[in-house]
Amino acid sequence: MFMRTNTKKLILAALFAALACVATMSIRIPTPGTGGYIHPGDAVVILSGVFLGPVYGGLAAGIGSAMSDLLGGYFIYVPITLGIKGLIAFLTGAAFEQLKRKHANAYIGVIIGGIIDIILVPGGYGLCEIPLYGLAGALASMPANFVQGIGGLILALVLFPVLAAVPEFKQMLYVEVRRK
Repeated sequence: MFMRTNTKKLILAALFAALACVATMSIRIPTPGTGGYIHPGDAVVILSGVFLGPVYGGLAAGIGSAMSDLLGGYFIYVPITLGIKGLIAFLTGAAFEQLKRKHANAYIGVIIGGIIDIILVPGGYGLCEIPLYGLAGALASMPANFVQGIGGLILALVLFPVLAAVPEFKQMLYVEVRRK
């Protein structure tokens, strides 16, 4: 049973990584300052943490989002994106597990994940862009990253009930979290 559960979770993590990559690359709205773009991939990053938990979600979100930078020619951002998006999903997954222990509404977990994203995307990329573009360039990218985070939260809230209705995902949401 242990092996089957981990295999299933690994396959779903690969699926979420692919979804993060595709969602990030599918719609690109260019932004000023750094030549970046706004995209719907943050919704998948948030949902990775919610459905897969901190470790698998963090890996899926980080790897999938970093792959989009690699495939899209944003080579310098690959390690930055791996760290920031992975951390967002990790923290979202950890927060969601805490909420499950308290039997809180699942939507609160999605909202908390969105708030984490809204804080870490502008803040994390802003800090990493200071040495690349200077303070002015980093600050110029922050409003677009903030908008991207808000869009990610809204889209995650829309997609959450759709994914939660799929039996495989529903089971992942309501499995009891082991108490340590």
